[in-house]
Amino acid sequence: MSTTYTTSSTFTRTHARYLASKVAADLRQMRLFYGRPSDTDIDDYVEELTELLVGGYLYSVDYGFRRDDCWVVALNYFVENGVLVADERAGRVPRGANVNGAGWYSHLRYSSKWLALSESERKRIENSIPIKRVTASEPQLGAGNVWVEDKTYTNGGTSIRRRTLKAS
Repeated sequence: MSTTYTTSSTFTRTHARYLASKVAADLRQMRLFYGRPSDTDIDDYVEELTELLVGGYLYSVDYGFRRDDCWVVALNYFVENGVLVADERAGRVPRGANVNGAGWYSHLRYSSKWLALSESERKRIENSIPIKRVTASEPQLGAGNVWVEDKTYTNGGTSIRRRTLKAS
């Protein structure tokens, strides 16, 4: 005799807030090491992430410092749905980068689900988010830099994989 169980889960706002809180913890370390982003900026990023995650509208987002259109120190987060991996603790943000003359920057990429929305639906969502994004070029990695995957945050069947910028 055997018993089979079927379970299903729905990705909720609570799951999205949990994942956004992991990113917020990383951003707080960035502030500790480099002085930015501010608490208000972090709160705004959490709200943006929560809204975009719960709707399935986020593909990836970068946060960091750039100089001459190249990342100096940065974190990249990309979303994967239906991937079951262990949830890791936030932290271990790179420290010691020279950010003199560099500015704080964030670059976001929307998912195909976002692109399928009507213009009016996109505007409605954008108006509910405190961060007002504009179309801009993506910063480059810079000579000798590579992205290295180092963390995964998981909740509700959705994972956010983190990559950090490393000098090769």
